[in-house]
Amino acid sequence: MADARTEILNRIRAAKVAPAGPTPRDYRRTGEGGVELFAERVADYRAIVHAVSDVPAKLRELLVGKRIVAPAGLPADWLVDGVEWLTEPLSTEDLDQADGVLTNCAAAIADTGTIVLDAGAGQGRRALTLLPDYHVCVVRTDQVAASVPEALERLDPLRPLTFISGPSATSDIELNRVEGVHGPRTLEVLIT
Repeated sequence: MADARTEILNRIRAAKVAPAGPTPRDYRRTGEGGVELFAERVADYRAIVHAVSDVPAKLRELLVGKRIVAPAGLPADWLVDGVEWLTEPLSTEDLDQADGVLTNCAAAIADTGTIVLDAGAGQGRRALTLLPDYHVCVVRTDQVAASVPEALERLDPLRPLTFISGPSATSDIELNRVEGVHGPRTLEVLIT
């Protein structure tokens, strides 16, 4: 057995690998898409999308009577009456028992229908958006970038970035889709 291992390692050591040239970085920075394309693409991922002008009124409609996690830094007028607001510190058990979480975002990407969180104000730590079964995310129109490279230019690469493209879902080998396995089963996006 050692002879075969030695032979393979010798072949690897003897392989001549051409030095890599410079990697082209001429990605398309902008795109044709905007808010409308983002709404269409995020809806394609089975997210529920609402275009709203009055965020507190829509939150009242969606959240009254529920236990919702509110990360630090959300606008005060979003914390509407009739909702039991849960704030940090929260244990894993507390998060699991919550009905949902309300966040804003760091950016959104029209091309891919993706929301990006960076644990900033109004977003909280990653667990806040992974354990509750319901996530309401407010996206401002000025946060929507046309392409991934354009969005990445707006983000701090040193922050913990979470990319969300619709509700959590996975498929088994027979392509049976199961939602909510490793994140929220329901994602509602409010575009304002």
